[in-house]
Amino acid sequence: MKLTNRSAQINRDPMTFGEKIYLPAIAKGLSITVGHIFKKKATVQYPEEKRPFSPVFRGLHILNRDEQGRERCTACGLCALACPAEAITMEAAERKAGEENLYREEKYAAKYEINMLRCIFCGLCEEACPKDAVYLSETVMPTHYSRSSFIYKKEDLLIAHPHKQESK
Repeated sequence: MKLTNRSAQINRDPMTFGEKIYLPAIAKGLSITVGHIFKKKATVQYPEEKRPFSPVFRGLHILNRDEQGRERCTACGLCALACPAEAITMEAAERKAGEENLYREEKYAAKYEINMLRCIFCGLCEEACPKDAVYLSETVMPTHYSRSSFIYKKEDLLIAHPHKQESK
């Protein structure tokens, strides 16, 4: 009695003369090759033309700021907990007096690092963030020659301060 219907009967008849000389198989292979010569090329000439990305492409991480230029991240740690690759590490700190223009909440991320060698670009950190502080941009990750340059610190991830950009 068969458990599944996946098995197929193998034809064990002796090969014919045409099958023994392999000419039909060679002709079939050549026809496929000749057919590909006249098709549109799949190669993109990279520096001159860029390949369009999918609308759901997830690239480099960005730490967002609010309208006043304050950091949105409150160091809740949900992004680090949601990360299946454990690529995100953070340390929380309390906001001091006079730093109200830098941080939105009383707590902020004193240390925020993402190890891009471990990141699988799944987007779970972006979904877990209640303050919309983390999002994955459409920027392709640049190449580096050392492992330490793949660990992005908070300064590398923060977008530019909007008020400081206007004054420059």
